[in-house]
Amino acid sequence: MTQHPEPVQRLINAFKRFPGVGDRSAERYAHHVLNSPRDEARALAEAVRDVKTKIKKCKVCHNLTDSDICPICSDASRSREIICVVEGHEAVSAIERSGSYRGLYHVLWGHISPIEGTGPEDITAESLVTRVKKGGVKEVIFALNPTLEGDGTTLYLIEQIKALNVKVTRPARGISSGADLARANSTVLTDAIRGRSQI
Repeated sequence: MTQHPEPVQRLINAFKRFPGVGDRSAERYAHHVLNSPRDEARALAEAVRDVKTKIKKCKVCHNLTDSDICPICSDASRSREIICVVEGHEAVSAIERSGSYRGLYHVLWGHISPIEGTGPEDITAESLVTRVKKGGVKEVIFALNPTLEGDGTTLYLIEQIKALNVKVTRPARGISSGADLARANSTVLTDAIRGRSQI
């Protein structure tokens, strides 16, 4: 038998599904919501609802946005000659926080992994090739996670664009093998982007 009223237990169980949140943290979060003013709790519920109903993927780069074209792709001050390819939205956020990059992005939403059953058709590989084929792109930075899957996906994508006369680079390997790019600190990311090497 649960020690909490059923609605509170459901909220605790919901928080426990979050990465890195255990029983005690989930209980603390639930009690915070329970003890918060009604307006604050309602604002939290509305924020959760809005990210599930209003957020979509940019028609150009596939990054998360609440409009058809994301603010980065819409920013005329950013270079259209460089595309930085990443696995997910978190990597875009991490690189943006570093302040070291002023080009565009392409979000793959994953990597190729036969073990996981994901192939090129499960990521935005074809869309990337189409963007480069349109012209105007001089450099593609492959900033995928330095893992076996990330490196394999990078090699596959290089093969698809190698005939398109673009410079292909990757961030300097100050990011350790097997690391998650989105978790790297801003200094490491800045050095990695500025010290990128040709592949």
